[in-house]
Amino acid sequence: MSPLDKMWASFIAIGLMVLASLLITFARNKTTGIIRFVLSLVAFLMFIPIFIYMVVSLL
Repeated sequence: MSPLDKMWASFIAIGLMVLASLLITFARNKTTGIIRFVLSLVAFLMFIPIFIYMVVSLL
């Protein structure tokens, strides 16, 4: 994998991490009940591709 591809993989991981963080912040501050649970679950599940992109950018 070229260094440029590794850079893009790390940028994607960083962007997904920011998006997950904003989603958790929104869920905790603005929502309640099942909507809060669903948004938190989506943000948590986003960590799977974040982890994959992180590992790809390190190898």
